[in-house]
Amino acid sequence: MSAYSTAYQALTAGRALRPHEAAKVLADLRRETGEELADAVEKQLDGKFRRSPTDTDGSFRKKRLHYGASMRVINAFRALAKDPRPTIPNPRTRSTS
Repeated sequence: MSAYSTAYQALTAGRALRPHEAAKVLADLRRETGEELADAVEKQLDGKFRRSPTDTDGSFRKKRLHYGASMRVINAFRALAKDPRPTIPNPRTRSTS
């Protein structure tokens, strides 16, 4: 049963959930939603950064960099969804000078 179905049944059953039951349902829902969202974004990116016949080496390097950054964000999102006590990862710092 999906986490959404479990949460819906718990809300409509008329019985109050115990705190640990509610926490488990919410954690499962967060994990499932995060995985579905990350999978959908990854599916949208599939093929977008492939090398085309008109790409120069420089433009293909840019595509690879953008793909790597996109995948780091998706993987960080997956990690946040799985972790019971999520923390935001530190961003990479780049010199702007």
